[in-house]
Amino acid sequence: MIGELIAAFLGTVAFGYLFGIPRRYFVYSGLCGSVAWGVYSLPVWGSEVIASFAATVLVALLSRFFAVKKRCPVTVFLIAGMIPLVPGIGLYWTFYYLVTNQLEQMSATGLVAVKSACAIVLGIVFVFEIPQKFFRMAARGEKGKK
Repeated sequence: MIGELIAAFLGTVAFGYLFGIPRRYFVYSGLCGSVAWGVYSLPVWGSEVIASFAATVLVALLSRFFAVKKRCPVTVFLIAGMIPLVPGIGLYWTFYYLVTNQLEQMSATGLVAVKSACAIVLGIVFVFEIPQKFFRMAARGEKGKK
């Protein structure tokens, strides 16, 4: 598991480099990718879709927190952090089964890939509905005032 987390960290940093993320944010974006893969890999979720949603929520929360803390756009951490969760292999196998005329397998893998992608979108939307002031207070270490 440690090897997978390190690979997720390095892969996320590599994509961050390709996307032009400033070097001072590499560690934070890599941490987002490692957390995404770590949460996704936990055996407690029961399905890929639920695991994708849970990991996305946590990565989006971390991304918003880091964005406030480091005073930069949230996309710097969110896009790079989501790289380990993209259902690329599911889409690959969906089109492979389509080309080889294995329509039953195509339907099964395609449905899981689409549901995972929808879970990722819903996780991001869910977290972005939280007001920005909560992340500002968390970044400063303040407690909520009555």
